[in-house]
Amino acid sequence: MPTWTALTTVTGKPAAEQLGAAMERLNPEPTGVGVFEVEDDSGLWEVGGYFIEPPDQAGLAVLAAMVGAKDFTVSELPETDWVAHVRRELAPVEAGRFFVYGSHDADKVPEGREALLIEAAMAFGTGHHGTTLGCLKALDSLLEQGVTASRVADIGCGTAVLGMAAARVWPELVIASDIDPQAVDVARANVAANDLEGRVEVVEAAGFDHAALEGPFDLIFANILKGPLIALAPEISARLSPGGFAILSGILTEQADQTLAHYLDCGNDLHSRDDIGDWTTLVLRKLST
Repeated sequence: MPTWTALTTVTGKPAAEQLGAAMERLNPEPTGVGVFEVEDDSGLWEVGGYFIEPPDQAGLAVLAAMVGAKDFTVSELPETDWVAHVRRELAPVEAGRFFVYGSHDADKVPEGREALLIEAAMAFGTGHHGTTLGCLKALDSLLEQGVTASRVADIGCGTAVLGMAAARVWPELVIASDIDPQAVDVARANVAANDLEGRVEVVEAAGFDHAALEGPFDLIFANILKGPLIALAPEISARLSPGGFAILSGILTEQADQTLAHYLDCGNDLHSRDDIGDWTTLVLRKLST
């Protein structure tokens, strides 16, 4: 069955949210509406809808004009089995001792590696993106330096690949959280598929808004985006043990210095930085005093 997308951009969060809410009342109704900030400091927000029938383009034009958005771009998408497509395209990922693979590559798992099974699914974090890869490499580097952690949190966990990687190498319970219920379901399925139930607890939470995330933690992963990372800087820093580490990504290279400055102001030192393509991973260490 073909589907259609309708996408536009508008300046400012209030206008974007107003437009997204108005789109949900269109006839035919969209099957989903998304409102996302464009992470380039332009102030623009992207608003999009997905439809199983051709959308009302006249209605979309009225809604765009109502909030001063650009004209909607409407596209028909071919019928595609995206999960099958992704499985074909995603090769296993190696990051130091970690080997991330899909079940279609189970025969390629090498001996002596920490293997993590992650199926193609509707959640971020297969290991192929520069941010997830950077976080896995950062964890491997800390392990090479002899770092151990008794309490670990994975904030905005997506597939929970980072939390599961920590659970593979340290014996204590890892807490993984995501604000998206679908991501939580995917993460729990991955935890079960990797035989890590009882080692990784997945909770639905915005930031640290859950009793399981009180801390303190010896290591906190936060592979999200610049805006949330900056907003969470005081909270992440407060929940780190003295001498504890934070591995941060989801940051474009040109955003790294600004993001780093907020964490330095909150009592952390830069331990390392790794740029992979357009993305940066920061490893920070909380000052002991």
